[in-house]
Amino acid sequence: MNNETAQLINRYLDAYQIVTRRIGARIREGIAEGLTSDQFTILRLIHGQEKCTSTFLAEACCVGKSSITAIVNRLVEAGLIDRTRDESDRRQVYLTISSLGSQVFDEANQNVSEILTPYLLHFDEDQIEQFISMFEKLADLMKESGGQEE
Repeated sequence: MNNETAQLINRYLDAYQIVTRRIGARIREGIAEGLTSDQFTILRLIHGQEKCTSTFLAEACCVGKSSITAIVNRLVEAGLIDRTRDESDRRQVYLTISSLGSQVFDEANQNVSEILTPYLLHFDEDQIEQFISMFEKLADLMKESGGQEE
């Protein structure tokens, strides 16, 4: 690794640490009391799916199904999500957000938007789109090949 690459990696790591820690802390503050950031993430993912499964959640969160099951169980117990069995394949279980879950999610999501929006105002729309596109590309590389040439 050459010196320029090392400097870029260090710049990335420095910025990543500040952004993820500070934004993460602010988001945790903005999420409804009693709701963890992992639970908020699960609600957000279920909210965006017509038929959501634990397998989808595990893959989207890059964690094992047992971790998702524990979070889902707590959300079901809290009345925030519902489990529904598929009529044609009783083994298949779908997760949907309940009315209460939708209210809690909407409030938390609004709070998160209010936290992030002031930061975005420092950039024009093209810069935001470019940043998000590059970040999504990095996420795709992480999911697929780990950044290695195939």
